Amino acid sequence: MLKLTARQEQILNLIKEAIDNTGFPPTRAEIAQELGFRSANAAEEHLQALARKGAIEISPGTSRGIRLVGQSVESKATAAAVPAFVPPIPPNLMSLPLVGRVAAGSPILAQEHVEATYSVDPAMFSSKPDFLLKVKGWSMRDAGICDGDFLAVKKVDSAKNGQIVVARIGDEVTVKRYRKTGSTIELLPENPDFSVITVDPQADEFALEGLAVGLLRSWH
Repeated sequence: MLKLTARQEQILNLIKEAIDNTGFPPTRAEIAQELGFRSANAAEEHLQALARKGAIEISPGTSRGIRLVGQSVESKATAAAVPAFVPPIPPNLMSLPLVGRVAAGSPILAQEHVEATYSVDPAMFSSKPDFLLKVKGWSMRDAGICDGDFLAVKKVDSAKNGQIVVARIGDEVTVKRYRKTGSTIELLPENPDFSVITVDPQADEFALEGLAVGLLRSWH
């Protein structure tokens, strides 16, 4: 990796922090707001520079299509000894079940829900996932999560505000952004065509199935 400027390191650290906290990288607009840029275009210019230096990869067409590559900081000795672009080391793959349609009232990882098993590189995710969930619908489109994608999910029973979760409400399993205020839980879509789901834990049958830690485009 080529040497980064102070501003580039600041943006790289911001991306890491967002992935650690929510499982997903920030949008250009979020980067611009956090760092006081006048527009998202300024953030885009810095992201393109980071991509040219091999610190990140950018997937066109999605607002959160940013992926970290390798380590963000290198010493001068390391930088001098290693070329700018280093071929990746063959990963130790892990096996993850792909969960499709979930039957009402049964565990999400019940054998009858598993459509297939995939071998994936755990380094692709912000935390080690337990399963892949096949996404249905477009309610999380603006988070870069599309119909037919495979969401990597880590099983948890609690979440922080702003994290993207897999939640069960009664017989339905949904992917939304989590927000809790007092005793009220809101599940927020990332698409203005969809409404916020408000959950009353005392009245609704609600459970967190897991936390989104990464995304794979479906293979066709």
